[in-house]
Amino acid sequence: MTAQTRTPLVEITDPPFAAKLFGSPSWAWLWLLMRLYLGYTWLSSGIGKLSNPGWTQGGEALKGFWERAVLIPEAPARPAISFDWYRSFIQALLDSSAYTWFSKLVVAGEILVGAALILGMFAGIAAFFGGFLNWNFMMAGTASTNPLLFTLSIFLILAWKTAGWWGLDRWLLPLVGTPWKPGRVFLKK
Repeated sequence: MTAQTRTPLVEITDPPFAAKLFGSPSWAWLWLLMRLYLGYTWLSSGIGKLSNPGWTQGGEALKGFWERAVLIPEAPARPAISFDWYRSFIQALLDSSAYTWFSKLVVAGEILVGAALILGMFAGIAAFFGGFLNWNFMMAGTASTNPLLFTLSIFLILAWKTAGWWGLDRWLLPLVGTPWKPGRVFLKK
């Protein structure tokens, strides 16, 4: 087969509206509002935990949360965790007393995600980790605001190129770049 008889690759493009919404700085105001809301939510939650000894000294608050999550109530009530593999994961964390250090990780994660979102610093990555926290809380049976926050995180991940336009990403992304296209810091002179 010669190069001339090969079938050309088909490039699937985004609809024009989606390309503009997720890639144009003209929509950065929307992502700023979403970022600030999520950032404030995460930062205030993390700071609230930071001042609670149950989270920072021994992890008793997280231990209690995990114990309630893995508890299998009497029928016909539905267990908080719907997936046995996740229940086993949380039970393994409980059995190894991981709550003693994991609670500090949760507090630090919430504060870092919140600060990064507010500052617009690697907003797509911060939104991913915030969404991952929300996903874990939902898997453990906690609804609360987690479904909304998870959904907003997904939108910020999709808009990663402009989500931090009104923030530090405007300068950080061109400077650092991406794994597929290094920024100015990594270009050889």
